[in-house]
Amino acid sequence: MSDKGDDRDGVVEGREVVTLGGGCFWCMEAIFDDVKGVDRVESGYSGGRLSNPSYEQVCTGKTGHAEVVQIVFDPDVVSLKALLEFFFTVHDPTTLNRQGSDVGSQYRSVIFYRTDRQKSEAEEVIRSIESAGIWKDPIVTELAPFAEFFKAEGYHAQYFKQNGGQPYCRLVIAPKVAKFREHYRDKLKR
Repeated sequence: MSDKGDDRDGVVEGREVVTLGGGCFWCMEAIFDDVKGVDRVESGYSGGRLSNPSYEQVCTGKTGHAEVVQIVFDPDVVSLKALLEFFFTVHDPTTLNRQGSDVGSQYRSVIFYRTDRQKSEAEEVIRSIESAGIWKDPIVTELAPFAEFFKAEGYHAQYFKQNGGQPYCRLVIAPKVAKFREHYRDKLKR
């Protein structure tokens, strides 16, 4: 399902929208779902050439899409800057087209900005992280204007919550979620 609607300017019903890709969308969804001020996180695809791609098509790496999460949040509770700082802590923004064992352009680090303000905030966060020397290698996160979001197939929704016992969930997602929860305890909904 395509989403070009009222969120093109980054605002939906008084909320802000940002679309981020940092590897597997199951990991990103599980993490951002926990953040105070985040109303909704949807897994999907952005940045490609094919309209309404399937997971199987995106996994080939030939559609140009990235696996992303579209986050609707209340900027009075959590800022875009804070979400971007979380984003840069929960994935490796220095590896081109890969996150761990997930390899391909569909796993690239990318921020799809909707406004000039979102773009400049992302650039500011990147500069701050680079000057702090947090990462040994340069950040390769792509900044690209938002064009369209295609919601992933239903079985991807809340994947970690629904399939926590699966090997990928136990070995890859659970440690990332646990680390995030420990580090940002005061930023969590629960």
